[in-house]
Amino acid sequence: GAQIIDLMMLVIDVTKGMQTQSAECLVIGQIACQKMVVVLNKIDLLPEGKRQSAIEKMTKKMQKTLENTKFCGCPIVAVAAKPGGPEAPESENPIGVSELIEVLKSQVYLPSRDPSGHFLMAVDHCFSIKGQGTVMTGTILSGSVSLGDNVEIPALKVTKKVKSMQMFHTPVTYAMQGDRVGICVTQFDPKLLERGLICTPESLHTIHAAIISLKKIQYFRGPLQTKAKFHITVGHETVMGRVMFFSPAPADFTEEIEENAFDFEKDYLYQEEYLSKDSNSSEENKENDQAEVQLPRQQWALLEFEKPVTCPKLCLVIGSKLDTDIHANTCRLAFHGVLLQGMEDKNYMETFLPKLKVYKLKHKEGQVERVMDDYSVIGRSLFKKETNIQIFVGLKVKLSTGEDGIIDGGFGQSGKFKIRIPDGLKPDTKMLLNVASKKKSKAGKGDTAKEDESSKNDSAQPVTISLLFKRYVFDMQKKMIQS
Repeated sequence: GAQIIDLMMLVIDVTKGMQTQSAECLVIGQIACQKMVVVLNKIDLLPEGKRQSAIEKMTKKMQKTLENTKFCGCPIVAVAAKPGGPEAPESENPIGVSELIEVLKSQVYLPSRDPSGHFLMAVDHCFSIKGQGTVMTGTILSGSVSLGDNVEIPALKVTKKVKSMQMFHTPVTYAMQGDRVGICVTQFDPKLLERGLICTPESLHTIHAAIISLKKIQYFRGPLQTKAKFHITVGHETVMGRVMFFSPAPADFTEEIEENAFDFEKDYLYQEEYLSKDSNSSEENKENDQAEVQLPRQQWALLEFEKPVTCPKLCLVIGSKLDTDIHANTCRLAFHGVLLQGMEDKNYMETFLPKLKVYKLKHKEGQVERVMDDYSVIGRSLFKKETNIQIFVGLKVKLSTGEDGIIDGGFGQSGKFKIRIPDGLKPDTKMLLNVASKKKSKAGKGDTAKEDESSKNDSAQPVTISLLFKRYVFDMQKKMIQS
């Protein structure tokens, strides 16, 4: 419901300051709202002598809190809405409310409104009037509506005709984006629609999964992990959903991304978790001496809903952990984003997801067993004994000594394999491998002590074989791709 708010008042108990829920309201405000006024309430509870200094102290504290938010520098007003508390006599006048009204007047602005596009309205109340019909009240999120128009109630799968409309008790024949309006249509049971969306017929879609662009909420503690479940708030609904995070391929990390669009032609890299300064993957990079962790400009998630949701494209999405203990001092809101692409087909796994080119990078390592001739070697330890090596034939590998090779086929029954080296082995590599195999054959003659001695003197490292390939997460054939 916060999407309909143009200016918010954040009310803080002056004796307590920011509470967990005030912080959550602030987070939602930052996502869904443009302007804010902070109200410090209950100043009557401060002793008269120290009141002014306590208000100033709390004002400074609030300014510090808001420093890194979009509401930095917003007005802060001190009031006592009901001095003496709920039991106080009615004759007690509020303190500071007339000043608050002046501040609100100075902050009020006319937001830009646009009547074009499909009609979409967020309904927050529904009741019937005898002999008239059923009235739905709410805020128009987009488009416009006129008397006689047909509107769809997607949740009930019915279309109704607009019989009459009122704005603040005044009959009207037309309303547009931003208006609060009551729309009366032909009778239906109001209990079926307490809250929800109504729209131009067939303009909204019911989806089972979606691709969203997203940002982590900085106050959320802990990582956002792929396969985790979150409460997903979208439109007027909150449903459970499972997430899978992905980012641009590393070469495209710094590339400008077109806003509110998703490119299915590009390759994307699967992420075990959302990449942020404090995520595991960036911790690993730090350990590898990469002081400045490179983070992508944009990240996305595939959301899979536990039950289908009806919502417009490009709508706001918020992911939360609402099962967190309300008394724990922690933000339950985890991420927010924009819905870029919905999947209407129930069988989206087969029909839609193969279009989404998200890949995992696979890395396997083995060792060269021995040289066959100048252009081929035998390798081991890259595959398990039971692996069908045939499916790897033709894939490129690299030796730790620098040569490029191609897997040619299996060798024997124990998972060994033959590698072709098109440009031939370097003389140094041949020497290295011959020394290693001589040692092995010596050791084989029971001369283990000598073998240990010589390996101490000669630091000949085994020659390793690296196999790198991509595998697309939604590729039914599980093909291995090399650039």
